[in-house]
Amino acid sequence: MARVGLTTERLVRAGAELADEIGFEQVTASELARRFDVKVASLYSHVKNSQDLKTRIALFALEELADRAADAVAGRAGKDALVAFANVYRDYGLEHPGRAAAARMTLDPETAAASAGVRHAQMTRAILRGYDLTEPDATHAVRLLGSVFHGYASLELAGGFSHSAPDSEETWHRILDALDALLRNWPTEPTS
Repeated sequence: MARVGLTTERLVRAGAELADEIGFEQVTASELARRFDVKVASLYSHVKNSQDLKTRIALFALEELADRAADAVAGRAGKDALVAFANVYRDYGLEHPGRAAAARMTLDPETAAASAGVRHAQMTRAILRGYDLTEPDATHAVRLLGSVFHGYASLELAGGFSHSAPDSEETWHRILDALDALLRNWPTEPTS
């Protein structure tokens, strides 16, 4: 029987908060049970095990991030959409480091296909339509943007830019200007 007050949604939200506090990799059913002051077995009517919990946190984070990104880019195009989209990823990574790590969790193909990860890819491609990229260049650009957004936030969170001038905020804006310029002038031929 499920413990009164425990629901799958409540456990996943608490797991996401825990991920932000202690790191996504450290989240386990045991750790979450301690947070609720219950035995681990009390969680098993809501989550199968720690892996299931982590998958649910990843799906939660993907959905939360997709909702924020959709709100940010609504009604925007071109560089305005690119900047709004990028800022959501950076801000989310800085505000919710554990959830951001969860959003990058490798999911099995079926789970990934049913996740909000699909919305992320669709939004990225919608932004790139403003830059008139065709395949395979659009896929290369999607990968570039994801690498920059996630990588910059990760390095910034780790203090990688705190030891030198200019300020990381200034660098971020310059990077977004550079990405916009690159996307408007994407190389037509691959270089060797």
